[in-house]
Amino acid sequence: MERTLAKAAIEAILFAMGDAVEISRLADAIEEDVRTTRSILEEMGREYQQEGRGISITQLDNAVQLCTKAELYEYLIRIAKAPRKMVLTDTVIETLSIIAYKQPITRVEIERIRGVSCDHAINKLLEYDLIMELGRMDAPGRPLLFGTTQQFLRCFGVGSLEELPELSTVQIEEFKQQAEAEVQMQLDI
Repeated sequence: MERTLAKAAIEAILFAMGDAVEISRLADAIEEDVRTTRSILEEMGREYQQEGRGISITQLDNAVQLCTKAELYEYLIRIAKAPRKMVLTDTVIETLSIIAYKQPITRVEIERIRGVSCDHAINKLLEYDLIMELGRMDAPGRPLLFGTTQQFLRCFGVGSLEELPELSTVQIEEFKQQAEAEVQMQLDI
């Protein structure tokens, strides 16, 4: 396929899908190999930057998505309804970080790490599409397994889970102390 047509096809697919599309699926669609498709995507990304366009190509793991450039957000909200703002409390962020670093993980394992119930936090994270159910563990009761989503990667500006910063022992100790303080607050109520 001619390169200009391949770019147009990729752009049309990404626009129509709205979500991230695996690079291998794009390669199949334009009848090219993955390496060539990556090259075309990189070229498209450079062109979007050079031409001062309102969109960019964001890579998430082995998938890509068309996204509005962050610096143009103020213009977007003039037309669109004000987007629902996520409210991530310390408890929700702590639960999300446990899931991000330990996935796939069950609710019971999260609660064991935190020392308190995490039903509310998990429900909020599911509502905000930051985590998803990955399936069920092959164990008694078949508990649900949770992991992060591509929305999580977009929100936190990382391309893959490998880009997450490493946790230091000090941070791990702080998480434990916060969880213990939360347990004590719930016991005092």
